[in-house]
Amino acid sequence: MSGPIVVMGPSGCGKSTIAPLLARALLLTFVEGDDLHPPANRERMARGQALTDDDRAPFLNAVAERLAREPRSVVSCSALKRSYRDQLRAGVPDLVFIHPAVPFAELARRVSERSSHFMPASLLASQLAALEPLMADEAGFTVDGAMEPAEQVLAVLDYLPVIAWSAGTVQPSNQ
Repeated sequence: MSGPIVVMGPSGCGKSTIAPLLARALLLTFVEGDDLHPPANRERMARGQALTDDDRAPFLNAVAERLAREPRSVVSCSALKRSYRDQLRAGVPDLVFIHPAVPFAELARRVSERSSHFMPASLLASQLAALEPLMADEAGFTVDGAMEPAEQVLAVLDYLPVIAWSAGTVQPSNQ
């Protein structure tokens, strides 16, 4: 594996389900990104107000600092925009991003069924509007978020050696 992992995507995509399973499979530490939000951000989202880039900056800094302190970890963090992922990479250049992609209708269903989360379903549309898919030059992988969580983890585990090899940290076994 080339570096710490961020499981990214909008609310309801399964970040907080997949990330701890992946951490356990890789014998890494799981960090719940929502716990790193400043209280003002959590309150703002609970009121149904979308975060601005300025609101997100301290949160992204906290995530990057945590990953720099604990590089053997998997963190759940929306990281919706390329600029957010770039901000994280500025502090931790070898980050790998995993994006469980889920259709809007399924995201809406999942978010509407949650009762104990501060993020209301009303903010889902703004998150999807902000979502910028992983680009070819970003170390990462999009997985079918409609698969069972264990299947998603297996797909990621299959893909991680490819990411590490392309980053130059692992040599192919036939050389």
